Amino acid sequence: MKQLKVGIIGYGVVGKRRREYIDLNPYFQTHYVSDVSFDGDGQFPDGIYYFKDYRKMFDHEVDIIFVSLPNYLSAEATILGLENNCHVFCEKPPAKTVAEVKAVIECNQKYPHLKLKYGFNHRYHDSVKKVKKIIDSKKYGKVMNFRGVYGKSSIIPFDVGWRSEKKYAGGGILLDQGIHMLDLVRYFSCDYDEIYSFISNDYWKHDVEDDAFILMKSKEGQIASLHSTATQWQHRFRLEIILKEGLLELAGILSGSKSYGMETLKVIERRQGNSAGSQEEKTFTFLNDNSWKDEIDQFSDCIINNKAVKNGTSFDALKIMEMIFHIYKADKTWWTQFIN
Repeated sequence: MKQLKVGIIGYGVVGKRRREYIDLNPYFQTHYVSDVSFDGDGQFPDGIYYFKDYRKMFDHEVDIIFVSLPNYLSAEATILGLENNCHVFCEKPPAKTVAEVKAVIECNQKYPHLKLKYGFNHRYHDSVKKVKKIIDSKKYGKVMNFRGVYGKSSIIPFDVGWRSEKKYAGGGILLDQGIHMLDLVRYFSCDYDEIYSFISNDYWKHDVEDDAFILMKSKEGQIASLHSTATQWQHRFRLEIILKEGLLELAGILSGSKSYGMETLKVIERRQGNSAGSQEEKTFTFLNDNSWKDEIDQFSDCIINNKAVKNGTSFDALKIMEMIFHIYKADKTWWTQFIN
């Protein structure tokens, strides 16, 4: 079949990286890009049309749009894409609020033939895929608990970007980065309905959080203790999954900045009858980040072969946003002063 015409809305770092893997896919080809940084409209030497206002993209023939916009614009652009008969891939977070995600879902229900996918990219990392396979195999029994930290050294300040202002971002480090770890906890286990939290902006003093300490319990009795932070001073990703008969430890995550260290998975099997614990472990190291390509290719497969979206569904987007705002609300002081 002919290649589908792709438009990228928001042509910054993420949009440009998406284009790299869009154009590697045999069924996709970038035709249009838009970004507020462009000085008007025009055409690049490689034939790609560019627009300052992304709405002009829909005056042309376009089949798919990729949305890489600030949080407060994501839902609006997604809905406009659906209304213009486009399949839509939207980066995380899916919107600024839960209500915006519900509005997108309501719109998508009017166009059931269109595919809508959200960029929960961490699910496509090879280490995460291996963990999912181990958990699903039941080799070490059921998941019991999680401990995790996902952090970096700052929140982008006011004079550099929009992420430090609630009116544009909707939230801080939890919504921007911690969303990935929360999504993995859901992916590996289930939803959590009992949630406690302490939220703080004591260091950076923006009106979005720079620390979120979270304790959650599911109806099945699983407990997750997580820390999403912009006061780590060294980029870090670490998630421990405690199973009935073993421990899976994810550490590091391959990224464009290479700042989270080597991506590894440590597998520790419980040794029965040994009170000192296991003395044996296997460590797997992952050297290549295939997540961006795999994510695009799966989206392509959904469209070309009319398959349901499996990872990054609108249901995933809604549940994770509900979880995040439940976390905000669990700290009554934070909810009253900064969110409500």
